[in-house]
Amino acid sequence: MLLPELRAEVARLHAALPANHLVAWTSGNISARDLATGLIVIKPSGLLYEDLTPENMVVVDVQGQVVEGDLAPSSDTASHCYIYRTLPDVGGVVHTHSRYATAFAALGRSIPCVLTAMADEFGGDIPCGGFALIGGEEIGQEVVRCLAESHSPAVLLQNHGVFTIGKTAMAAVKAAVMTEDVAATVWHAEQLGAPIPISDEHIAALHYRYTHIYGQHQEITA
Repeated sequence: MLLPELRAEVARLHAALPANHLVAWTSGNISARDLATGLIVIKPSGLLYEDLTPENMVVVDVQGQVVEGDLAPSSDTASHCYIYRTLPDVGGVVHTHSRYATAFAALGRSIPCVLTAMADEFGGDIPCGGFALIGGEEIGQEVVRCLAESHSPAVLLQNHGVFTIGKTAMAAVKAAVMTEDVAATVWHAEQLGAPIPISDEHIAALHYRYTHIYGQHQEITA
């Protein structure tokens, strides 16, 4: 079996989507790219999350052609592959229909950066791209276009949902979880009044601190 460790990781990470209320039924998907071979592991289309295993993950090449797997890959495979072909540093892609973030997408609205958590994780607004049909590369093209104009690892797609990227699949899952968390907070804030924007200067400072200082960046030797 090709890429057994990556298959196991992708299968395991899928459990985080329903656990964090990011998907319903069989919607949504995660993929990861193997840096050594360039091959991509992605969720099979239409399977229940509790039925996902390392063995039924699908391996495709960067053009979306099935290399190994008995099941059809996700209907978003072509768009995932477009993102990987265009952005060589991306190692993971996640797609969800999480409720609050997708409410912004239904309005064609970006999520404004009014929380320090947004400045930290996304470096500004979470942009909303235009409408694109499912099944081809069009969604991937719109995701890449939006990413080129933003610091954000997350993009909303009008009338559709959320796409996130990361250097790893885990990083992309984290971005998806954080997208829904801040979307819910911003939505609730808007019910109370007009959220207070954070200045570009402060957003830049917060994002730099989070990406360069926060956490464990140096190896600790006893």
